[in-house]
Amino acid sequence: MRALLCAVAAVGSLASAVLAPADPAAAHSYAATVFADVTEPEPGLVRTVLEIEYVLLATDGARAMDDAGFEADAYADVQASGRDPRKLTTEVLERHSDTVLGYVLPRYSVAVEGDDSAGAACPNTLVEPFAITIRDGVPHARLVIDADCRSEVGAAAAVYRIGTELFPGTAPGGRTTTIVSYDLGSGAGVANLDTDTSPTMTTTQDWGSRMGEFLILGAEHLLFGPDHLLFLLALIVGARRLRDIVVVATAFTVAHSMTFIAAALGLVSVPPAFVEPVIAFSIAAVALWSVWASRRGRGGLDGLLRRRGNAASTGEVAAAAGARPGATPNPGGASGSGPRGGLALRERTAVTVLPTVLAPPRGFSREDWVRVAVVFVFGLVHGVGFAGALGIDEPFSWGLLGALLVFNVGIELTQLVLIAVTFPLIVLLRRRLPGSPLWIELGVAAVGLFWFVERLLAGA
Repeated sequence: MRALLCAVAAVGSLASAVLAPADPAAAHSYAATVFADVTEPEPGLVRTVLEIEYVLLATDGARAMDDAGFEADAYADVQASGRDPRKLTTEVLERHSDTVLGYVLPRYSVAVEGDDSAGAACPNTLVEPFAITIRDGVPHARLVIDADCRSEVGAAAAVYRIGTELFPGTAPGGRTTTIVSYDLGSGAGVANLDTDTSPTMTTTQDWGSRMGEFLILGAEHLLFGPDHLLFLLALIVGARRLRDIVVVATAFTVAHSMTFIAAALGLVSVPPAFVEPVIAFSIAAVALWSVWASRRGRGGLDGLLRRRGNAASTGEVAAAAGARPGATPNPGGASGSGPRGGLALRERTAVTVLPTVLAPPRGFSREDWVRVAVVFVFGLVHGVGFAGALGIDEPFSWGLLGALLVFNVGIELTQLVLIAVTFPLIVLLRRRLPGSPLWIELGVAAVGLFWFVERLLAGA
């Protein structure tokens, strides 16, 4: 009973932490992403297409500029649209254009990089009307900004320093990542800026530094993604051996890497209304699979095969004993060539040969491989979710592929670290409180099913 109460308390804490709404007074308590597509239409004229989350701009931006009316109007706009981002218009942005531009233009900068240090930021100007774009089902305000550096550049292609002060983090997890994709006279590439820790980059920044940023970004997307953390927890709790969870987690990474890169190349496009509920369902499915396997016994499918094999062999021996000419039942008879010896031989065959034939090599049972296959399929869907989290809904340049691969390496390394830390704790918990893993799995499944229903209703 004590074990049951402790496990229920742990599951309750997990569920309340995941399901409890955020404190309305806490601004920007989640990880946000800004997208910047930077080009150079003519030498010294740097054009940036910024895409900023509409709600984030209307909350943090409005509060920073002390414009409560902007936040109230944006809230009313979202409610009037029925929370359908496709129905939002630029009316609120235009009405509060002074606030929008007063917040964004000074906090996004482009400067010419000198020999010793960066010069003053080039003047920013909005050159196209506001627009609303949709990334992963989330409305974004689109601003096209020109930074005029023509008076500071010469005949040679200029090196630029790009910086951001947009939406600094105000709570744990409340950080802003700006993904900069640039194609300029001095070079092309992709970089990841963090408003709080690494807010600037140069267009000649070395490849290793930029890839290191994407390695960290991959780790952060796993650590700050409750969907994927719960999915990983379901895998860890349901595993009996460390090798099993490493193989399954790697299958998950390979699968989501495939669809993640396919999305970056424009080969895969799945609406969030399908992806998000399926991700939630995958959490519940993997957790309930573990519950089912544990209820079938530690042997799982192999144990079931052994039990069926024993029952079958016993029936066969009894039938053979009754059908063999001259055979006499002898339950207490001696071993050897009589029926008792035949029974022992058949039992040994059923117990040792049948699982050996059916089970794949290297200690993996058929159930293990089925579990790997199921996780792989769900990993394909999670990959589309990762792409959506980065706003990848259209083909990116080939130059981004290296960054995407490093991003996935960051996810895999973080997974392995979490496994190395969490799995021994689960093993210890299983020994001290044998019933606790079952209740953790049920708690994870409950959260997954809650999210599944919630997202289905939201997408209806």
